[in-house]
Amino acid sequence: MNDIVLSLHGIEKTYAKGRADAVPVLRGIDLTLRAGEVVALVAPSGAGKSTLLHIAGLLDSADTGKIGIDGTDMTGANDRRRTAARRTSIGFVYQFHHLLPEFSAAENIILPQLANGTSEKDAAARAASLLDRVGIAHRASHRPAALSGGEQQRVAFCRAMANSPRLLLADEPTGNLDPATSDQVFSTLIALARETGLGALIATHNLDLAARMDRILRLDAGRLIEATPQGGAQP
Repeated sequence: MNDIVLSLHGIEKTYAKGRADAVPVLRGIDLTLRAGEVVALVAPSGAGKSTLLHIAGLLDSADTGKIGIDGTDMTGANDRRRTAARRTSIGFVYQFHHLLPEFSAAENIILPQLANGTSEKDAAARAASLLDRVGIAHRASHRPAALSGGEQQRVAFCRAMANSPRLLLADEPTGNLDPATSDQVFSTLIALARETGLGALIATHNLDLAARMDRILRLDAGRLIEATPQGGAQP
């Protein structure tokens, strides 16, 4: 199994505002993320961190540069290969949970597994195990509207982990929660990541949460800067 779950080299991205104007967002981004690492991505709004996460997650394409997912070169991959990699190797968590409102917590975790070819029995068992791991097994049959904000995000984490990805990408996953709930949910996310040994890149404005990760990368003027030495922070 490959130790490097995400590699970016020379990633550049520019958005055109008009016929003449162009806004460079990413300027030669280099990043290596290893299995078991939990890395914070810190930047002000509009600095390009969501763009970087979308490129890393194969939801968007860079203008130039190379991208590797779990040891596989995905540079220039077609839509079929990109979709397959997102389904099997990458988990996504966003600021808003984006759970399907008509389905229960368990069903929201089961559905991506069924789409990946898992049997209904095994998918249900996996969903139950994940919900138990994050402490809300008793809420499995509840629909999202009946869950608290913290519970909704825990289900979103479980859904992201459903197909046992090697890479987890999270964009302000606790940004919509109050401080106490944010801390609890973040602890759950870190524990899940460390237990499974995946690599996680987590964008956050919260410097206290960022300090609890292994590394902090700051996106400044389109370039990544290592803000802290590599180090084994505790969840």
